[in-house]
Amino acid sequence: MTSTLSADTKLHRLCRVANPCGDELVRLTVAGLRREAGVAQRQARPLRFRGAVKDPLADAPRGINVRAALDACDGTLPALRDRALLSIAYDTGLRASELVAIAVEDLQEALDPDARLLRIGRSKGDQEGEGATAYLSPRSVAALLAWLEAAGIEAGPVFRRVIVRRYKAQAGRGKVDPATIAWNARWDSSWFVPRAAQAARTEYDVGETALHAGSVTPIFRAILRRAFDAGAFGDLDARTFADQLKQISAHSTRVGVNQDYFASGENLAGIMDALRWKSPRMPLQYNRNLAAEQGAAGRLLGKLK
Repeated sequence: MTSTLSADTKLHRLCRVANPCGDELVRLTVAGLRREAGVAQRQARPLRFRGAVKDPLADAPRGINVRAALDACDGTLPALRDRALLSIAYDTGLRASELVAIAVEDLQEALDPDARLLRIGRSKGDQEGEGATAYLSPRSVAALLAWLEAAGIEAGPVFRRVIVRRYKAQAGRGKVDPATIAWNARWDSSWFVPRAAQAARTEYDVGETALHAGSVTPIFRAILRRAFDAGAFGDLDARTFADQLKQISAHSTRVGVNQDYFASGENLAGIMDALRWKSPRMPLQYNRNLAAEQGAAGRLLGKLK
């Protein structure tokens, strides 16, 4: 509703005509609709490094978590890409459109030789293209380099589509008798030729262009599904996992790392700087549940018997 009103206001200003959204009757009507429908926004389920824990640095993983999902990724080409994508998404808190825009040329050296800095160009919070820098942990850098090397990517978009082709095993055909060979030669035919047995195999083709931003959510959900099927998130039953998986989106890592910063004791200014927030409204909204539990009420009331 708010975005629609803002768009209408902007349109009327551009057309240099009176803006009806400023009329008192319109404001009262909108206020009534907000009271009736509520203004709470639906939030993506947080995807935190160790899950829903009090101490993200020391507590054992719980529920759906980034750590177990990364560990469950195997060495196949698509899994190498997915591990790097998820790890970098968590480190940086980038939105889907910003993630798929990462290019090899955006990587810069850091003081830690095992880490990297990531140059971020134009983004939702930076419409004028001022630019920003994000930190990539050694964990993410190792995953990224493994993917780039395996995919043969030296320049351009980092995250690309991987086309998978699977071939079934084929039995071999033995020697052909001389009469058949003569018949083939006479009629220029290959009706029956020897063929060696072939084992089942999988081939991968890496695209040239970047992933579409809309593919990030399905990739995240596929990573978590494979991890659950491999035995990760053992404290969740199948129904609970399925319900929570539906709430995961490309924005879940941004919400999750925001909450992990808060749970580890970082102040609002540090969180805003790390995740490039221009306003405190959204980081505070993402952390409101943690604030209720870990704030003054949680510290006191949780100890009362």
